[in-house]
Amino acid sequence: MAVSKAFERFFAEAPGHAKAWMAAVQGLDQASGLDKKTEELAYLGVLAAARLPSGIAFHVQSAKAAGATREEIIGAVLIGLPAVGAGVIEALPIALDAYDQSGQ
Repeated sequence: MAVSKAFERFFAEAPGHAKAWMAAVQGLDQASGLDKKTEELAYLGVLAAARLPSGIAFHVQSAKAAGATREEIIGAVLIGLPAVGAGVIEALPIALDAYDQSGQ
């Protein structure tokens, strides 16, 4: 799966911090009551609403691997449209390109 260049650099340049970060991420993942697909789709909605494009491709690929359809990806990206406005639309091309380029 595609990890952003920033995360590649983070893991290479700050391995101790990266290890601690990943332990926290894994702990939160285990604590979640959501199934993997739902969790990834929800996270996509958060990334789009927060205008954080760097993780979108990775999480689209994770969602797709967990069984998410292209339509579900679109819905997840656009779920914040009424609450935060048209800014979420900027995430749509990134998400769809990642979905269309990943295998399966």
